Amino acid sequence: MFKPPYLQPYKGKATRHICPACGSKESFTLYLNGETHEPINPKVGKCNRESKCGYHYTPKQFFIDNPSPHVETLHATSKYNAFKQIEPPKPIGTIPFSYVERSASYQSNFVRFLCEFMTTEQMTWIGEIYALGATKNKEVIFWQIDITGKVRTGKIMQYNPESGKRIKHESGAIDWVHNKLKQTKQLPEDFNLQQCFFGEHLLKLYQTKTVAIVESEKSAVIACVFFPDLIWIAAGNINGLSIDKCKVLKGRKAILFPDLNAFDKWTEKAKEIQIACNCKIKVSTLLEDSATQKDKENGFDIADYIINQEKTIDTINNFSSQLNFMIKKNPTILKLINTLDLIEA
Repeated sequence: MFKPPYLQPYKGKATRHICPACGSKESFTLYLNGETHEPINPKVGKCNRESKCGYHYTPKQFFIDNPSPHVETLHATSKYNAFKQIEPPKPIGTIPFSYVERSASYQSNFVRFLCEFMTTEQMTWIGEIYALGATKNKEVIFWQIDITGKVRTGKIMQYNPESGKRIKHESGAIDWVHNKLKQTKQLPEDFNLQQCFFGEHLLKLYQTKTVAIVESEKSAVIACVFFPDLIWIAAGNINGLSIDKCKVLKGRKAILFPDLNAFDKWTEKAKEIQIACNCKIKVSTLLEDSATQKDKENGFDIADYIINQEKTIDTINNFSSQLNFMIKKNPTILKLINTLDLIEA
């Protein structure tokens, strides 16, 4: 019958050794380390004089008697166990905060787009709390700073300053700070990237606020201005909402605002996260309740909703302040006015 390598006799210069129990010469078979093919220990083996000695010290019992934090015991194909050395977990890669400070700028096309419907005060505020950066090519840098204040990486994207839509370049729509630093040898090739939420550092600053989670960084930045009672953070994409990332939500309340094409997926994910991360999660139906069929086909997000609301408000400046107030509270009033071609008396 086949025996695993660690159960084979030690085939050194001699296959029999002195038994540590009875002292019989060349009657003792040693067990081998499956990785090194060397004896596990001079006392770990079996005496062949079973009727007279019966000494048998198995690898399993040896590791029970001599536990090690870096040894993992695995179930083997026989009644014995194999073992192997395991490496301690590799530290999460981080980037010096000086890169964030050096990149701080409002000179991106993304910020230029935001200026169309935000005040200077609002722009200054979001630039500071999210540490927005910019490249020489006017790309925006969305830094990922974790809850401990460590910088994981930065997402680099170019936006159309007129439409606010992402612009793809040769390598795609997204680049990363850690990749650029690896290319210039400022970070090691084995940099251990583990992404976190965009805006995650805000959880430390506002420990009692409810957390709002969206897909894109753009949505988080825009929504935080118009709904400041919530902490807005971004998962990065439809698949970025993971249990590992959500561990920072332990004991907190959170609301998910999925894009229209991600509602079902995020609703299912919310159930898993709530149990695994010990937090309370709700899924907003704001977009589902107000979206048109065209909106759903286009995969609208909360940022699109807010921008459309702002454009709607801009069209009602000719009404009285009282009617404007009513329309802001209930946009359906404006739809009624336009449909029936009503005129304010």
